[in-house]
Amino acid sequence: FELQDRSKEVFLEDLRNSLSSIPGTSITIGQPIGHRIDHMLSGTRANIAVKIFGPDIYRLRALAEAVRTQMEGVAGVVDLAVEQQVDVPQVRIKPRRQAMAMYGVSVGDLAESIDIAFNGEVASQILEGQESYDLMVRFNEENRGNIERIQNALFDTPVGARVPLRQLADVVYEKGPNAISRENVQRKIVVQANVAERDLHSVVEDIRSNLAQNMAFPQGYFVEYGGQFESEESATRILTLLSMVSVLAIFLILYMEFGAFRPALFIMVNLPLALIGGIWAVYMSSGIISVASLVGFITLFGIATRNGILMIAHYQTLLKEGVAFKDAIIQGSLERLNPILMTALTTAMALIPLSLGGGEPGKEIETPMAIVILGGLFSSTALNMIVIPGLFYKFGQKSDRSAP
Repeated sequence: FELQDRSKEVFLEDLRNSLSSIPGTSITIGQPIGHRIDHMLSGTRANIAVKIFGPDIYRLRALAEAVRTQMEGVAGVVDLAVEQQVDVPQVRIKPRRQAMAMYGVSVGDLAESIDIAFNGEVASQILEGQESYDLMVRFNEENRGNIERIQNALFDTPVGARVPLRQLADVVYEKGPNAISRENVQRKIVVQANVAERDLHSVVEDIRSNLAQNMAFPQGYFVEYGGQFESEESATRILTLLSMVSVLAIFLILYMEFGAFRPALFIMVNLPLALIGGIWAVYMSSGIISVASLVGFITLFGIATRNGILMIAHYQTLLKEGVAFKDAIIQGSLERLNPILMTALTTAMALIPLSLGGGEPGKEIETPMAIVILGGLFSSTALNMIVIPGLFYKFGQKSDRSAP
């Protein structure tokens, strides 16, 4: 596969369509760092991990297939797969408690003896020069290797007799799961998925809604959700709190600087003016507000505040110099037009390469942030030169106004 002139999203869609034709496979497409982060967060290499817990592994498999069916209809879900499990042949040793009681053998003692006999136990170490080797003790090949030999292997009992294992337990061939996953001691199975062309939070909410409406889990079985969205929700809450703290801190600093409520409020008007462009830019690009976008909004607050400070501070300077109120607004706006436009243009020129490079590797975080700042910078700069002078003229220091 070659990227050529296709976007990253189109390339990944074509790749998934091509790989989906391979039977018996579960495909998860991502990047090494993303896979590592997903694995640390949820234990799977996917954005979303729906974990189903319960005591019976075969019941868990049936529930996992039902959950996968419910997730298939959710828009944005890709690379959907159930944790792969197969039944493999196994030798099962089932204790016969009545027979064991006749010989005074407990289940724990038998399990320990079987483990030592067939798996072995380190009894000592052998030194050869500067190196040491473990000395493993276990039954020889005549007492293990096939089910008949295991059945006939002799074990000591507390009553003194040595009896074959078949007299203490049933040794049979059965099929069992190749792996059993656990979390907090409970058995689990995972249904995993990635997200494409939608935000992670809304996809998870749709999955939760589908499962709540269409599935009823038996007693002792329950579901938990894990993956990147947990960290995203936590980061969103923190950034939202920091945004409110930032706005409050900006207002307090402005109030301390100008010594009055109105000038600080006039400058803070730039924040909603900046939000207009930032939200519009997100809507016109991906339509997804991510953590990187929220960081862009916080950065945008500082840029928008600076423009308001330049305007209001210059108005007050001209008024102190004796310029008439209306003339001070006109003169101050014209004199601050070039510095504001120059700063905005310089910032925009630096952000344009980042905003246009969303499909390039390494720019997954910078691009959403740059798009928000660029859109907010455009609306804030344009509206700042219209709204701020009008507000100051309407609600500013009227006592200093001179007759026209």
